[in-house]
Amino acid sequence: MQVLQVQLEVGADPAEVGRARRWARSRLDGSGIKVDESVAETLILLISELVTNAVVHTGCPAVLRMLFGPSESDAEQAGTVRVEVADTSGRPPRPRHAEGDDTNGRGLELVDGLADRWGWQPEGAGKSIWCEVDRGAPGGGGAEEAFEAGAYEPTCAVINRS
Repeated sequence: MQVLQVQLEVGADPAEVGRARRWARSRLDGSGIKVDESVAETLILLISELVTNAVVHTGCPAVLRMLFGPSESDAEQAGTVRVEVADTSGRPPRPRHAEGDDTNGRGLELVDGLADRWGWQPEGAGKSIWCEVDRGAPGGGGAEEAFEAGAYEPTCAVINRS
């Protein structure tokens, strides 16, 4: 089994999040995942949240890794994409529950809702937070499956006032 791994060093500046997204889009396209596919949109959002968390909450540089599993002959079962963000802070991630109009605190809730699997592990003096998205899953991530099963409840309401 062959796995393709690419990585990007991210500076300790919130402006680096945009650079990480642009880099990830180009790597997704190079791996055969078109940027207009729902799985690409899901992965870009996950990358944005994990890199933001690493840079903002640790104030340290981070390393973004993307690992592409082997593609199957059937495009619907095209493997798993793993995203890892490693930083030098030994503090474990602390999921928060955002309230109402809070502008922060939803990152790991989004990761939990969108990824098929996620977790963290110690890495050197710091840690690595990872998530996986199965390319063959409906919608390219875990949110739709969890929502259909009733396991995922949104933390905010969206009201259309038209």
